[in-house]
Amino acid sequence: MNSPAPVRRPSAAYRYLLVAGLGLVVGLVATVMVSRAIQARKDPFPGSLMHVMERQVGLLRDAQAQNRCSLADSVPRLQTLRSLSNDLDLAFPDLKDSAQFQQHASGLRATLNTALAAPPTDCVAMGQLVEKIQTDCKACHQDFR
Repeated sequence: MNSPAPVRRPSAAYRYLLVAGLGLVVGLVATVMVSRAIQARKDPFPGSLMHVMERQVGLLRDAQAQNRCSLADSVPRLQTLRSLSNDLDLAFPDLKDSAQFQQHASGLRATLNTALAAPPTDCVAMGQLVEKIQTDCKACHQDFR
């Protein structure tokens, strides 16, 4: 006589795996939601202003490295930098009453005003100007970053 085959109960492991996978998905979604909420509370203007100014200085540096140092290459970048420098007080309202911050911002504006009054006409002068602008930026970043 043959005995009946034992009945195997299905394993519960797939349930644990499903619950673990669901927990990971829910955790990931919650993490993204929290990070987006935190990001939405931050003002993107200060960082954006710094990125655009950094890009303009980089374009001046690149033009100088490529030996493209005409007025047509430098003046638009200098005008953009000068215009953006007017918004430094708006970008950093907590620092607008700081005498040291105002000194750094005024120094950058003075450098750009001088450069626009007598734009660099050769690559040596443009290299010196880019270095001066970077020095002004670095001085402020050392004090306030």
